[in-house]
Order: sequence, then C-alpha cells, then structure tokens
Amino acid sequence: MNKYATLTPDVLDIIKNKHTEKPFSGKYNEKKLEGTYLCRGCGAALFRADNQFHSGCGWPSFDDEVAGSIKRIPDADGRRTEIVCTKCGAHLGHVFSGEQFTPKSIRHCVNSLAIEFVPDSSVLMTDEAIVAGGCFWGVQYLFQQLPGVLLTEVGYIGGTKSHPTYEEVCAHKTGHVEALRVVFDTQKLTYTDVIKYFFEIHDPTQANGQGPDHGSQYLSRIFYFNEAQKHIAETLKRELIAKGFHVATEIKPVSTFWPAEEYHQHYYEKNNHAPYCHQWTKRF
Repeated sequence: MNKYATLTPDVLDIIKNKHTEKPFSGKYNEKKLEGTYLCRGCGAALFRADNQFHSGCGWPSFDDEVAGSIKRIPDADGRRTEIVCTKCGAHLGHVFSGEQFTPKSIRHCVNSLAIEFVPDSSVLMTDEAIVAGGCFWGVQYLFQQLPGVLLTEVGYIGGTKSHPTYEEVCAHKTGHVEALRVVFDTQKLTYTDVIKYFFEIHDPTQANGQGPDHGSQYLSRIFYFNEAQKHIAETLKRELIAKGFHVATEIKPVSTFWPAEEYHQHYYEKNNHAPYCHQWTKRF
C-alpha cells in the first residue's frame, strides 16, 4: 500500500524528493535491540534491528537487509549507490562497502524519516488504517490490545491547517479530528478485522462526539487509502445499519496525518489510567 498521501512534508522530502536529513537529527540513530524497520512509504519490512550498528556517521546504519527489500541504483553523482524500497521506490539513503565496520563490511546509510520501527522481528509486510472515534487516547489504548497491531500513533487529520496543535484542534480552528494510525501485520490481521474492531470499541451511532466528549474533533471517521479499503469500510457500515444501528461514522479519503505532540502518544500508559469513554462491545 502506498501511504504517501498521508505523509508530512519533511518525510516526503526524503522518500520522494531524495533529500537527506541532517546528521544526528534522526530518531533511529541509537541501535534498537529487537524488531524491524519498515518502509515509511509502503510498510514493507526493510531491516532487522539485529543488523543495525553504530557507525558514527550520524544516520542509522545496517549491514544487511531483509531479502529482496532493497533496490540499488547508481547515484546521479556518479560516485555513490542509492538504495530505494523495492516495493514502492521510496528513497532510503545510500549503501557503502569495504569500510570494515562489521564483518560483512556493508553499510546501508538510511534516513530515519524514511523508516519506522516496530518491535517485531519476523514481520514482512504491513498495512495501515486511520480511524477517528473520539478522544484519541482511548482509541489508541484499546487498539494496542489487539493482537497483530504493531504500531499506533495519535494525530490529526481532515483539516485545513498545516502543523496543527492540540490547542488549535480543540478550539475548532483547523477542521481536524483526533485520529489514530494503526499499523498491523498482514499475516495476522486483515483490514476488515481492524475496522470491525474499530466499530466495536467506540459508539458509531453518536453523531456529536464520543461519550461525554462533544465537539467536531471527536467525530467518528474512517479514512481510506484506496478503493479496497473504502469498499470494506462501506460494507461493514451497511452491515451495522442492517442490524439496526444508526451509524454516524463518515468514510473519507486520507489526507495528511499530522502526528500529535509527544505527550499525547500512549497517554494512558504513561499516566497509568484507563479509557473513560471507550470499551469493547460486540456488534458483529
């Protein structure tokens, strides 16, 4: 799946326009102990954490790749070799050989903004859903409990302003809703599974918010990446309507997803609380 439509300008500058982030500025410079780095453009597995090493160059370094995941292209400068994602063509960085940092003597020099880490060492391909169902703290908390979910991130989508803040969204100045990115292992979950679960962890019949939280930022929404996702979401919505539910959830195409401030990420886990307006209720 091509996720470019949701990516912020700084990420697009790297994977689409082939820019390079400043050295030592990325979030993945320090070696992770166990897991996988995914392509930010399509969700394919690119590198395992046990192949990461510290080279001191200022960018994440890896001495091996997931088989078949990386394509090498002679760089326009005539000296280097560019590496891109085999599946979607996203620019990742460059590869160098003969430096002897590790016994393999290979260094994939990768931009942090081009990749995304998940704590799973065997995943090969992922998919993504973006949903909104009230306060994103509760939606994230419950999605973290679903087996097969690898990563969740709260943020803002559907509005008109770039780089919206929480205060602006809550003041209804931007048109965004509080939303959640859900990245999941396609060998363990389907998009249908994810959307069914979404419909069961919030009240899709509430048109003015969720629980006691009222306002345009709390409305129920599903944002689809492609026609297949749109069809699944519409089919499940019709199933609920046929069961007698007056579903208020709107189904819309994706747009830029702006990650929320760090203190909002995994809020309930950080503060040892539980959701007050979200719970699982069987509807299918």
